[in-house]
Amino acid sequence: MSGEPAPLRRVGVVGVGHMGAPMAGHLLAAGLEVRAFDASEQATRAFAERHPAAVAAGSLAQLAAWADAVLTMLPNGAIVRAVALGHAPEAASGGDSLAAGWGERAAAGDEAGGGPLLLDMSSSAPSGTRALGATLAERGVAMVDAPVSGGVRGAEAGTLAIMAGGEPADLDRCAPLFEAMGSTVVRTGGLGSGHATKALNNYLSACAMLAATEAALVARRFGLDPRLVIEAVNHSTGRSSSTEEKFPRFVFAGDLNAGFALDLMLKDVATAVELAQETETPAPLAAATRELLTEAHASLPAGSDYMQIVRHFEAEAGASISSPSED
Repeated sequence: MSGEPAPLRRVGVVGVGHMGAPMAGHLLAAGLEVRAFDASEQATRAFAERHPAAVAAGSLAQLAAWADAVLTMLPNGAIVRAVALGHAPEAASGGDSLAAGWGERAAAGDEAGGGPLLLDMSSSAPSGTRALGATLAERGVAMVDAPVSGGVRGAEAGTLAIMAGGEPADLDRCAPLFEAMGSTVVRTGGLGSGHATKALNNYLSACAMLAATEAALVARRFGLDPRLVIEAVNHSTGRSSSTEEKFPRFVFAGDLNAGFALDLMLKDVATAVELAQETETPAPLAAATRELLTEAHASLPAGSDYMQIVRHFEAEAGASISSPSED
């Protein structure tokens, strides 16, 4: 034998919601075997109905015992840890866990296949990811963190940007999965680096969106047409993905539904602030961004899309970006 681990062919997916379902669909299209599990039985059933080649797993333990790799796409790292180890009340199906299935694989001496692997593609806290990775390593389970950018549209199109952290050999094993789901993969470093990069990316994205919203409202209150101001900005140095993409697609179109919850953006920005605190790095702008998002979150209905922050700041300014103020 060459000593090289066998390729990942059987993939368990935990979390087949708006992002996880299309991602798992692309794995099936790439010829991989996929079994799915979700805390929502309805979501699991819907995925299996859309993809007859997929199988709905009966439990997390069964999934882990079968899979070469388990991919998680879940709301946060605490839930990922609970699903993996079953140590927290939010673990799916009570005491069920991936660890039980991995224990079965270890007992069977599954060394030739490279051992089990957890691929966390959620947006998790990087320090928590490192801690979970250390715990799993003691059990013979490898871990890779590979959060994504591109939203539901990118997941459906298979064009996600993937920020992957972990040991090079483990990243090599995951490469075919990344290729099936994304168009860009950046290896960011060791375990936890992907989640750190994603948090910092979303902080920058949120900060740019807040700045663009403020600028558009100042323009409106000054009597300018924000559409023309944003057009000028997009030919100048102030442009960003917010001005080039989000404003034309969502703000000016009057459809503030980008498919990404404000809850999740606030979580990611808070993670960036916590990372700054852990590293003793002054980050007053990140703290201010978190504060502004927190205020918007408190004023908007529960479950609001991230783009709804525009409505919050319009109300604060007494003006509308997409139409002239009534003042």
